Amino acid sequence: MAASELAGKAARAGAEDGAAPLRLAGLRKSFGGREVLVGVDLTVGAGELVAVLGANGSGKSTALRCVVGLVEPDGGSIAIAGQEVVGLRGAQLVAARRRAAMVFQKIHLVERRSALDNVCCGALGRLGLRESLVPALFPRALREEAMACLHRVGLADRAVERVARLSGGQQQRVAIARALCQRAQVVLADEPVAALDPAAAEQVMALLARLAHEEGLGVAAVLHQPDLARRHADRVVGLLHGRVAFDARPDAVGTDAVDALYAPEREGA
Repeated sequence: MAASELAGKAARAGAEDGAAPLRLAGLRKSFGGREVLVGVDLTVGAGELVAVLGANGSGKSTALRCVVGLVEPDGGSIAIAGQEVVGLRGAQLVAARRRAAMVFQKIHLVERRSALDNVCCGALGRLGLRESLVPALFPRALREEAMACLHRVGLADRAVERVARLSGGQQQRVAIARALCQRAQVVLADEPVAALDPAAAEQVMALLARLAHEEGLGVAAVLHQPDLARRHADRVVGLLHGRVAFDARPDAVGTDAVDALYAPEREGA
């Protein structure tokens, strides 16, 4: 099997068996007595890009962080590729959460290493301890798979360059390629374009939409740019005070509905 086929096989599996890459039901989380998530329901289907909008503190990022285990929910259900992860422990939990990859606003890459080495890091969970600690020991098959992932994000020609020499938009595409190398079925992007210029932001959002549509990935992107959401998303979800205010196609989301999400932020400014 070619490296590019191998890289996409796991992502397509969820679409083939009918399980949504991500399903949240009744998700709840509080910090210091303040409810941040109040029974949030959200489904991200295979081949779908869902944009999540909301003011600061509305719970957008917290919901994504609950999925990958950076935050422990107080209640509710989280199903990744049809498997419930709340209540799992040990190796089972690690394996289940490996199906979800996170792309952050602050691009967490090793700047002194090449783009290729950084993408290979998406597969560390599949490697033995010795191989995972020394990039020079990454297997040839993994490097071929990582190259295929860089090709999928349009950066195969920059594979050997140090990440520090790449632009912000290119670094974010490397981070997305790393998520692909993880063989995730759902990609969670937490404000992935917040630090990018408008042209780079358009490129990254178009890339996320293409990966969803062409490869059957489920993609959820937290954004603060309603116009980007309308241009690139298949669905737009609005969070207000930890609750879902709307969940609709972009052309069905009016300006008033979006403005209502950010009104509390403006009033407190």
